[in-house]
Amino acid sequence: MEGVGKVNDRYLEVDEAIIYIHQNIYEPLSLSRLADHVAYSPYHFMRIFKERIGLSPLYYVSSLRLQRAKELLLNTNLSIRDIGLEIGQQSLGTFTTRFTERVGVSPSDFRNSALQADNQLRSLQKLQDWGTSPLTFNPHARIEGTIKAEAPFEGVILIGLFAKPIPEGLPLYGTLISSTGRFCFDGVKPGTYYLMATSVSWGMQAMDILLPRTTLRTRSKKPIIVGHSSTVPHQKLTLHVPHPDDPPILISLPLLMNNFLNQVIQHSH
Repeated sequence: MEGVGKVNDRYLEVDEAIIYIHQNIYEPLSLSRLADHVAYSPYHFMRIFKERIGLSPLYYVSSLRLQRAKELLLNTNLSIRDIGLEIGQQSLGTFTTRFTERVGVSPSDFRNSALQADNQLRSLQKLQDWGTSPLTFNPHARIEGTIKAEAPFEGVILIGLFAKPIPEGLPLYGTLISSTGRFCFDGVKPGTYYLMATSVSWGMQAMDILLPRTTLRTRSKKPIIVGHSSTVPHQKLTLHVPHPDDPPILISLPLLMNNFLNQVIQHSH
């Protein structure tokens, strides 16, 4: 998993398709329209896109649209209904459900979470004890590894095991670590997981945390399979600067920071 996310020379058509998606994000984008743009059959285009990005083309499109919705919520006074329509969601209910599932909070809560993000970052900065819980016997698997960064930063790393190869929805297991180095998830139940991480620097403003465009990041496109008796190989991650083909970080980082702070408070009582 070293160097996950290096921009590939493989499948340059995928880069072309991604540029086209960004330029036409508010228009209807069907699989056949995207495949036509790079002169491939829909089947072949779907296969190479998924191999390169880890997601299907239409799932990638819907992720970018939700990212646009996050931007519109924070940067405009448009109503939530209008923002849903803007990104092609005809029904307010569908838009709210989808947004909440994949970002972790409702559109209106997300719109109001700037102050919360600032406060949480300050609380994390003051944290002396990162609440490493004592290792106890657990029948489930342990996933451990090391994480380094290709660019220096002062701050924290949010790291999680997710259900899909994109950082969206609450991680099935998640934590924060105070620097690069070792990480560990204990008691991981059998299943299929994708390991993802991003950095949050101490100097970041609330808007940078709510719309993490420049944070260092890494993700596994290949799943980690946890069986009933298998040991999971040591994971090596490198945080890199964002690449053009990285899907957006949809999960609300303030939500993850808040969950972690609550865990620390519980451990200390």
